[in-house]
Amino acid sequence: MSTAATESNTVGYMPMPASFSRRSLFLAGRPRHQRNDNFWCRHPPMDRLHRAKIFAPFDALAGFDECIQAKEVLFEQKRSLSEDETADLDEKLCMLRALIYNSKVSGLNRPSAVITCFFPCSDPQNEWYEKGGQYKDVAGTVSKVDAVISMTVTVDDQVISFDDIYSIRINHIGQRSEPKKKQL
Repeated sequence: MSTAATESNTVGYMPMPASFSRRSLFLAGRPRHQRNDNFWCRHPPMDRLHRAKIFAPFDALAGFDECIQAKEVLFEQKRSLSEDETADLDEKLCMLRALIYNSKVSGLNRPSAVITCFFPCSDPQNEWYEKGGQYKDVAGTVSKVDAVISMTVTVDDQVISFDDIYSIRINHIGQRSEPKKKQL
C-alpha cells in the first residue's frame, strides 16, 4: 500500500472503520475560506491580542492563594515583660505624656515614636485564633497618651492599648516654627 492510502485509512493512529459516516468530511480536511466570502465577513479571524485572552491562566479556586498565604504568617504567644522592662516602658510613656500634655506644647514638639505592639490573630479559621498573634511596629506622631481612663496611646489615628505595648522608641522631637507676626 502507498502512504496516501495508509493516511486515508487512519484517524490519528487508529485505523478508520469502513463504515465511518464522516469519512468524506474527514478526508476533505480543515475548511479554508477565501478572504471575502460570506463566512469570512461574518466571522473574521481573531487578532493575536484577543486570541491570547483565550489561553490566559484561569484561577479555578478564587481566594485559595490568599488563604495559603494567610496560613504562612508566623504567629507567636504574647510575651510577658520583666520588672525592668515594665519600668522602662512606664518611664517612656510618662515622657511622651509630658511632651504632649499641653496642646500648645504638643503642637510645637510633635514627638515621633516607633511602638512595637502585639496584634492578636483575627482569623477564626487559623489555629492561632485567640491563642497568639504578631508583634508589629507602629511608627508615627504620638497625639495622645491616656493614662487615666482608657489606658491607650494614639499614634497617627491608631489607638494602642498599654497592655499590648512591648517597647517604645522615641525617634525625635521635631520643632515646628511659630507663625510670624504680621508687620504693620
